[in-house]
Amino acid sequence: MSRPGSTPVSVSGFTAACVVVANMVGTGVFTSLGFQVVSISSGFVLLGLWCVGGLCALCGALCYAELGAALPRSGGEYALLTRIYGRPMGFLAAWVSMTAGFPAAVALSALAFGRYLNGMVAGIPASAAALAVLAAVTCVHWAGIEMGSAFQRGVTVLKVFLIVLVTASGLFVPKAGSVSFRPESESLGEFLGAPFAISLVFVMFAYSGWNAATYISSEIESPAKSIPGALLSGTGVVIALYLGLNWFFLATAPLEALKGNVEVGLIAGLHAFGPVGGKVMSSVICLLLVSSISSMVWVGPRVTMVLGEDYPRIGLLARKSECGTPRVALTVQTAVTLALILTGTFEAVLMYLQFVLLASSFATAMGVIVLRRREPDLPRPYRVWGYPFTPGVFLACSLWMMGFVLVQKTRESLTGLTVLGLGLVLYSFIRNEERSPDSSPERR
Repeated sequence: MSRPGSTPVSVSGFTAACVVVANMVGTGVFTSLGFQVVSISSGFVLLGLWCVGGLCALCGALCYAELGAALPRSGGEYALLTRIYGRPMGFLAAWVSMTAGFPAAVALSALAFGRYLNGMVAGIPASAAALAVLAAVTCVHWAGIEMGSAFQRGVTVLKVFLIVLVTASGLFVPKAGSVSFRPESESLGEFLGAPFAISLVFVMFAYSGWNAATYISSEIESPAKSIPGALLSGTGVVIALYLGLNWFFLATAPLEALKGNVEVGLIAGLHAFGPVGGKVMSSVICLLLVSSISSMVWVGPRVTMVLGEDYPRIGLLARKSECGTPRVALTVQTAVTLALILTGTFEAVLMYLQFVLLASSFATAMGVIVLRRREPDLPRPYRVWGYPFTPGVFLACSLWMMGFVLVQKTRESLTGLTVLGLGLVLYSFIRNEERSPDSSPERR
């Protein structure tokens, strides 16, 4: 085993961009449209909804690009919040990520894989398929960064190709869609209505993952240049993919068939490709989910690993193999994921932590403004375009979503805050004899 902190640098900027794309494109884009069309009937407004969500995500990516280039250390929000606000804030972000944020998201995607696989091959239990794909992907990343990088590149390129292929097929199949994509005066008012605002919350969750490259910053070649490039190009690609997919869904399936249904991808596939459409779309979504699972299995343990580097009492978490894999941290995340799958509690965990996860990204983006004022001379290889307007757009959008989640899911949000309280108890126990992080000031 190699010593903590001796991570080999072997991840290209292209691979980092693949991680961003893979993290972002999951089940959200294949499920949320069915609820949006219940109250929004204009195709122009619906595509505009995904444009607005993409703009907010891009503003967030620009903020993280400045921070990631200036403070290139693996760990995502943990490393950045520790550097900006101090150790307690960073530890809480890591606590949420390692105990639920990544494990619950992996469990959700793995079980979704199982459900779609069951649609292709009847008789395979969804939970068994979920455990199998989790085991297979974990073995790939256990083998080392080289193999994990190659696998991630391959499945992500395949993911993008399949989405482009599905979207392009919409030009040649019968159009059963009944919506208009032309801007019409009577539909423009829908941009200002409550249904548009509520739908934006779910669109933003579908866009989550644009910050993925910051979790592996220490492993990326030329991080000052590659991190901004990965975040911005990855987010830009996903915006284009999402617009294309939603156009395909709306153009090929009748609006009434989509309303209130979760499986909009399958419905559109059936209308576009006939009886085999369900299996075609199931196979495509299965392959897309493998890419998403792989990216989260890769980046999630880096948070736990960096936590072990900074706190000697849990230093075992920082252990890496000779090939650079944080195998102890990977084992911990896999164990938590298995527990969530077997107990069926992952959806509840994600619901409880929505407010906390939003608060974490809000605080991180706010860090751009905090550091600009507190450390104006900090070397910034990349400076966010449109400052302070760009951070302001993301912060306003995040604040609105936090308020919405807090009002609509008050009990769940308070439960999430209770989880943070447990994290503070653990922090008070392990904070003694803590190491000074490479990029973090001595602050308590």
